[in-house]
Amino acid sequence: MTSLSEPAERLALTLAEGGMQRSTARVLAALLFTDQEAMTAGDVVDTLGISSGSVSTALKSLSTVGLIERVPAPGSRRDHFRVRDGAWATLMSSQNAVVTMMRDAAEQGIAAAGANSPAGRRLAEMRDFYDYLWKELPAVIERWRQNRSGS
Repeated sequence: MTSLSEPAERLALTLAEGGMQRSTARVLAALLFTDQEAMTAGDVVDTLGISSGSVSTALKSLSTVGLIERVPAPGSRRDHFRVRDGAWATLMSSQNAVVTMMRDAAEQGIAAAGANSPAGRRLAEMRDFYDYLWKELPAVIERWRQNRSGS
């Protein structure tokens, strides 16, 4: 068994502090820091020393949100995984659903608390922030993609 480097463990800890499951964060860090093009689930188990069930759950979670992808490996029957190109923009694009939910929750809170109440004013700021994100985030992601591709 090998282990993650100190910078990889720090990244995993940061991701976990940001809300990602710890084992999922460690799997993502392993995939980010590997010198290989892709890793099998077994490679990840060997690297991290965690159960194959934990690795499987983490790989499924990371695939679902678009951070990693399954890739073919000629001559191998095992699935190989890598961090997807454009993963971070994909992740932020999927956050639009979260932005909408937060905005809607604020709007419902305003309706319940009253727009002129202290809670209503705080919730209005929340709604306005998420409205702003909703309008600006797609353009920010598109500019990043254009800059990245050199357009």
